Amino acid sequence: MIITYFGKQFFKIQQGDMVLAFNPVSKSSKTGINAHFGADIALISTNHPDYNGAEQLSHGERIPFVISGPGDYEIKEIFIKGVMSDADIAGKKYINTIYLFSIDNINIAFLGALSDSQISKESREAINSPDILFIPVGDGGLLDAKAAAKMAASLEPKLIIPMDYDNASLKSFLKESGEEKAEVVEKLTLKLKDLENKEGEVVVLSAQG
Repeated sequence: MIITYFGKQFFKIQQGDMVLAFNPVSKSSKTGINAHFGADIALISTNHPDYNGAEQLSHGERIPFVISGPGDYEIKEIFIKGVMSDADIAGKKYINTIYLFSIDNINIAFLGALSDSQISKESREAINSPDILFIPVGDGGLLDAKAAAKMAASLEPKLIIPMDYDNASLKSFLKESGEEKAEVVEKLTLKLKDLENKEGEVVVLSAQG
């Protein structure tokens, strides 16, 4: 599996020929992030221009199957569970969907634009010690660095990937997590065996967007 980060919460995960994309930044976003590629599956956590740009993921014959809310889905033999939570972006309330799925036997939890670490018991049980946890650390209504570090530790992932960060919030998150020497990479290539002895390790992906 190869993970690429474009900024905000926009990720591409590629496994063989299969391409999944998460929270693509739309053309109407003010972030200036501009990445365009073909995806098979698009997961949208929150209906906000910084996260809902599914139109950026069509390329040639490849038009994504878009998932944009809670529920259970099966696409191309991937089971995806969407769990409802809350987002607060610039003072406005949104519904946020946490996505849980497995690729190549690696269990992944993508928290999306989560603003409250007090998620329901059901959500917490569904997340259940993932191999990889994608967590926002950027404040601005979403989890701040301290809340994100505490929540990440409580969910007991093997690998933590921070997202939606700026330099200050990332530095604060790494300090709170005791991971100031975290590796910074442009792309992350992983197999299940790479995760065997990890426990709450943070890897920072630098934005390519």
